[in-house]
Amino acid sequence: MTTTPSTAEAPWPVRTLNAQVKAWIQRLGTVWVEGQLTQVNMKPTWKLSYLTLRDTESETSVQLTASTSLLRGLAAPLKDGDRVVVSGRPAFYEGRGTFSLWVTDIRPVGIGELLARIEALRSQLAGEGLFDPARKRQLPYLPQCVGLITGRGSAAERDVLSVAKDRWPAVNFRVINTPVQGATAVPEIIKALQLLDADEAVDVIIIARGGGSVEDLLPFSEEALQRAVAAAHTPVVSAIGHEPDNPVLDNVSDLRAATPTDAAKRVVPDVAEERALVGEARSRMAAALRGWVHRERQGLGALRSRPALADPMTPIRRRREAVERAVVLIRRDVQYLVERETSRVQSLRAQVSALGPANTLARGYAVVQVVPRDGSDPEVVMSIDQSPPGSQLRIRVADGSITAAGMSTTPAN
Repeated sequence: MTTTPSTAEAPWPVRTLNAQVKAWIQRLGTVWVEGQLTQVNMKPTWKLSYLTLRDTESETSVQLTASTSLLRGLAAPLKDGDRVVVSGRPAFYEGRGTFSLWVTDIRPVGIGELLARIEALRSQLAGEGLFDPARKRQLPYLPQCVGLITGRGSAAERDVLSVAKDRWPAVNFRVINTPVQGATAVPEIIKALQLLDADEAVDVIIIARGGGSVEDLLPFSEEALQRAVAAAHTPVVSAIGHEPDNPVLDNVSDLRAATPTDAAKRVVPDVAEERALVGEARSRMAAALRGWVHRERQGLGALRSRPALADPMTPIRRRREAVERAVVLIRRDVQYLVERETSRVQSLRAQVSALGPANTLARGYAVVQVVPRDGSDPEVVMSIDQSPPGSQLRIRVADGSITAAGMSTTPAN
């Protein structure tokens, strides 16, 4: 179809726009689409039946048109909530300007195939590290406000609220009711999770549902919900179903509770148990304090009974006496040392005097010196060669000196 471009001066009429859209849509050909049925309008007398197929992870849907005979030929009648795979050609109705998928084949998704997909997703997320215990956040010891996502008026909601209030009456809840099964469950739960995560007053979030079939629990194994939980900053507790049930949310969440009741017990402490612990701690602290006071009193009594405290001057007197004794000993030692050294000096002086020249002269000896003719200092005569005849001599005796002249020299025999 050749059509002139639309402009402000030459706009297309609605029929031309719809014709263009239809032409583009018809180029898609046959497509296969998977989703969850939310509305099945079918009557035996109708030639055509109309269904709504919704995406399992977002608020997106498409209208289906199928032959009633095609639907009646299925092994089991279709109902809301069924997961199906359909084949058809996209169709655009020009008159109404509406889009739908003309279904030529429809196949229910079996339980085995769903479980296989769940396990494949579980393996994928585990490989990405979303199940790693290191990334799990610790739950607060005493949450001030607990966020709860669950079905409206459900047994899970009643169990969580009643058990939590019984355990800790002061705990606050912010409850957001959402569908917990069907095509709208995942986007609604994600929206509620993001609201609670953005609320700074909420300390922990519980996602609760009271069990169900594999098909009923499928929303809690959808990938979009797992990634939303992994991206949340607030700790998330999974309380889906009963002990045998294990949706993927149990692995991604920060804590898995077997039941909604178990979630309330794991999130909120028991006030009676905490009071008992506080009472026990107070008793232990009181006993410890009494023991400490008793020991300190005994120690103080022992100190007071010591002589030093009975007469504080005793240590001072003892130190004074010790100092006086030390002074006496020091003086005695110094006096002995002085006397010993004095005696030694006198002995050395006597030795020096005995060996001195004065004493030698006093015993009758004399020192003979020759006086050089050049006027230099006299020299002691040690050899006859120093005093030839005619030499001037000075003879030193004990009481003076004698000047003489050398007459002659005689060598020793």
